[in-house]
Amino acid sequence: MDDTHQTDDAQTRLWNGPAGRAWVDSQALLDAMFTPFEDLLVEAVSVGSAARVLDVGCGTGSTTLAVARRLGAKGHCVGIDISEPMIAAARARAEREGTPASFIRANAQGHAFEPASFDLIVSRFGVMFFDDPVRAFANLRRAASPDAGLQFIAWRSAAENPFMTTAERAAAPLLPNLPARRPDAPGQFAFADRGRVSSLLEESGWADIELQPIDVVCTLPEKELVRYLTRLGPVGLLLQEADVRTRAQVIETVRAAFEPYVHGAEVRYTAACWKVSARAGT
Repeated sequence: MDDTHQTDDAQTRLWNGPAGRAWVDSQALLDAMFTPFEDLLVEAVSVGSAARVLDVGCGTGSTTLAVARRLGAKGHCVGIDISEPMIAAARARAEREGTPASFIRANAQGHAFEPASFDLIVSRFGVMFFDDPVRAFANLRRAASPDAGLQFIAWRSAAENPFMTTAERAAAPLLPNLPARRPDAPGQFAFADRGRVSSLLEESGWADIELQPIDVVCTLPEKELVRYLTRLGPVGLLLQEADVRTRAQVIETVRAAFEPYVHGAEVRYTAACWKVSARAGT
């Protein structure tokens, strides 16, 4: 299903362009790195009470498919994302696996979900990109059945996640066009502030809101590190258009900056996140 009325905003353009394609190309690497978060969300699925699950910002579908496998024939999981390349990859994965999940290419902020159609709404790093979070969570609240749960994982602050900004800090002198991160703007660290997240959810109709700080060790193979830093994030996007000399300089400089995280054949870092839960208010 495609939503032809979605807003052509910056996030839509980004995730339907180079960022979306980079995530598809790096699907296996990212899914392996973020498996601990996927496992936390799958654990929240109670097969008896959550027959209909929505995965927001589902990307290439790993969490959607994991939830669908847990539900089995007793339920159904739907993934939604604004990225056409990622949704296409998710649909292809579901078909290959024979897993009965379904996917919607749309902006969850304004998509016309059937009211009260989901018993649980989950997201792994997919809800920080709305340009109007209150509108988005209110829309999701309308899609939630009475007493439905909301469970999502979001990053805490950039200061608490130095691994995630290492490439930008190291490359900044070499890439003058590198965009600065704007606090509270749609993006990776938009939900850093606990109070802001609670207020957004409360204002949009959610109740019993809880934010639990979690610190999770994530890993990736050292042999994949250069591919990771040259494909993903702000630096990766700029490198896709950089000249050969600049690209070589940036890769050398940035790779050296990641050395503290390299432990033999493994890159290891701690991801500082929120595990957020809420209940559809009456």
